[in-house]
Amino acid sequence: MRWRRRRTFSSAVPYSATLDFPHELVEHVAWLLYEHRQEINSPWRKLGCFKQALLALAHLRKNETYAQVGAGFGVSEATAWRYVEEAVEVLAAWAPGLHEVLVGLGEGDFVIVDGTLIPTDRVRADEPYYSQKHRKNGINVQVVAASNGTPLWFSRATPGRTHDLTSARAHGIVQACLTRKILVLADHAHQGAGATVRTPYYHHREQPEHYQQFNRDHARLRAPGERAFAQLKSWQVLRRARCSTNRISRIVRAIHTLLTCGHSG
Repeated sequence: MRWRRRRTFSSAVPYSATLDFPHELVEHVAWLLYEHRQEINSPWRKLGCFKQALLALAHLRKNETYAQVGAGFGVSEATAWRYVEEAVEVLAAWAPGLHEVLVGLGEGDFVIVDGTLIPTDRVRADEPYYSQKHRKNGINVQVVAASNGTPLWFSRATPGRTHDLTSARAHGIVQACLTRKILVLADHAHQGAGATVRTPYYHHREQPEHYQQFNRDHARLRAPGERAFAQLKSWQVLRRARCSTNRISRIVRAIHTLLTCGHSG
């Protein structure tokens, strides 16, 4: 029997790829990084601000490893990690707060509140992160969206088994909307929130016609809220997170900053 010699490859091969966000978004992030470098008196780096911004956005958008994006930009894995972490911190600092976004709402406006699960690679033994509803490990994130589906605010990440109502109360969403007398449309998971929160009726098929009509209207008005999660999860780093809860929270805030720039989808 003739044995074939197995070939081994010791280096990665870089490649080019098209990213689906505009040039203006990269420039915006590059300016934020430039201001940050001036503040910390660190003007020189192997990569300029524009390329660092592009590297960080590529990682967030495509969820490639640091080794992969580093090879594409000619830097080491460790350097790629530092560049991404720095960019995430800078972007997260610009994310608006809950009270800040609610102040901008006018009389008669309403918001949509919902929760989503960001899958993680934690093992099933990590009980706090296992969601019985979704049958997987993950992180719970609450969103406050405008009536047209525009994301206004994302909460910090909490363990996946956290109930949506518990999470909404803990983040102060219910109280903040009550204080400003803002109507909130939410799903069954927020039943019992009271205040200005409106949820569908249970067992509506057994209820009078006007209850059924209320549920239909409620669902129609809440439907645009799914766009907020679609925009959030278009950044593939959140399709299956490989990091801690605290870092996921920073990444969510960083992506929120990118979304509020009005350039990314």
